[in-house]
Amino acid sequence: MRPDERRLLRHLPGARGHLAGSALAAAAGTALVLLQAELLAGIISGGVVHGDGARAQLVPLLLLAGVLVARAVVVRVRQAASHRAAARLKETLRGEVLAHTQRLGPGRLASRRTGEVVTALGRGADALDPYLTGYLPTLFAAALLPLCVLLRIAFADAASGLTVALTLPLVPLFGVLIGLHTRAAARRQWGLLARLGGHFLDVLTGLPTLRVFGRARAQAEFVAEAADAHRAVTVRVLRTAFLSALVLELVASFSVALVAVPIGIRLLDGSMDLRTGMLVLLLAPEAYLPLRAAGSRFHEAVEGIAVARRLFTLLDEPEPAPVEAPVVPLPSGAPALRLSDVVVRYPGRAVSALAGLDLSVEPGERVALIGPSGAGKSTILAVLLGLVAPSGGTVRIGDTDLAALDLAHWRGRLAWLPQRPHLFDGSVADNIRLGLPDATDEQVRDAASQAGADAFVTALPDGYDARLGDRGADLSGGQRQRLALARVFLRCATTDVGLLLLDEPGAHLDHDTETTMLDALRALMPGRTVLVVTHRPSTLAHVDRTVRIESGRATSGEPAGVPQWA
Repeated sequence: MRPDERRLLRHLPGARGHLAGSALAAAAGTALVLLQAELLAGIISGGVVHGDGARAQLVPLLLLAGVLVARAVVVRVRQAASHRAAARLKETLRGEVLAHTQRLGPGRLASRRTGEVVTALGRGADALDPYLTGYLPTLFAAALLPLCVLLRIAFADAASGLTVALTLPLVPLFGVLIGLHTRAAARRQWGLLARLGGHFLDVLTGLPTLRVFGRARAQAEFVAEAADAHRAVTVRVLRTAFLSALVLELVASFSVALVAVPIGIRLLDGSMDLRTGMLVLLLAPEAYLPLRAAGSRFHEAVEGIAVARRLFTLLDEPEPAPVEAPVVPLPSGAPALRLSDVVVRYPGRAVSALAGLDLSVEPGERVALIGPSGAGKSTILAVLLGLVAPSGGTVRIGDTDLAALDLAHWRGRLAWLPQRPHLFDGSVADNIRLGLPDATDEQVRDAASQAGADAFVTALPDGYDARLGDRGADLSGGQRQRLALARVFLRCATTDVGLLLLDEPGAHLDHDTETTMLDALRALMPGRTVLVVTHRPSTLAHVDRTVRIESGRATSGEPAGVPQWA
């Protein structure tokens, strides 16, 4: 058993009990196979008996029927236990990987291809079923049954036992040779599937943008090419698996023939009695059967092993060291922000997201961050939110280093409006209440009214109790943005919020909806520090100054004209 397989079994709850049960089932199956062959050989060699002898022969027949029933029961119990173990293993692995990725934090996850992780936890984890339900139980039988059958054949007829002993290693030898090729092909198959899943998810997420820029058809062609490549590799893996089954069948058939032909000749010349000959003929195929089955099952399970290796790679990524920061009291009101020589590097990326950024924002100042996409503007907000830890430099909130603050306490002092707010599959009220979980129904309605969302919410069939689809699929972009703004209003109305972080508040909205949102934001600005990421001239007209971000650095701030918030 390879290291990856041993580690995989360590993640199985009650692994020792399952392995012991599999070994016990293999031992019971072996004993029943030997007993079945003995009974059949005795019945066939005994011939047809009349009178009292017929009643005596009925006993072996009943015993044979009992053995056949017992074999069926053993197989059924083993399959049920294997399926339960596979379900427990998948549940455990998925839970461990999800928990580990949450501990890594969003900053570390941003470097991962989300689609690849989703594919590994979904379709990939299901590929573990053939390993636990097919390959592993067959492996126990392959380790025990051939040896016991060989010993019984050798005890009955030494010449036949020698033939079986010489030909038996040919089956695993050919299985290993073909299996090495299959393993490499399966790894390539899984890599293409992960790439296909990741790119497909990226395309679905960015489909509106692709359609705007006329690149949707090109991406569809790329997905089609990736799907064709995956299909071709899958066909090659299946072809190799069928070839393996053919080769193993031929080797096993020829080996049985090498045993059967001499026995037939010896039975004809009378040098071997019928009972011994029948016993050897019945047991010889059983010696090769579990090895042949293990080779076939290996090809079915090799993809699961490849997926397990990928899941272990995720689990092996070191977690950030926990930092127990004391709760440092912050003065109420609008805080000052000081970012000095801040560096942020995402794993797997050669270019730093922030490369020595210097930025200062005075208490109550409204600053717009502008610049090309990918320059690091959203990363600045992520740093202030505590979602990304800088690898260099300092971030100070007033006179206090952000690293010394308790993040939960700090986040309670700010409000964040993301560019693409996420709405959960729950009621409208519950989605707004994310801004303040303990808010009353009246507070939720007031916040929605201030955000300009009350009109369309009350028009829904169930009003604030209306259930939204996943990601708010039943709402328009403007409606989703207003619900997110209602969260901000709810937090600002009930807590001491001194900092507003706004990421493209008017993006993807028409002019009228954007104007309504800016009018709603006007009531939140006085007495608070505001940092807004934007490309829209309509937003730039309402800030005190702008700061251009390019290649992870900030240029000097420029006045934005007369603020219109006051």
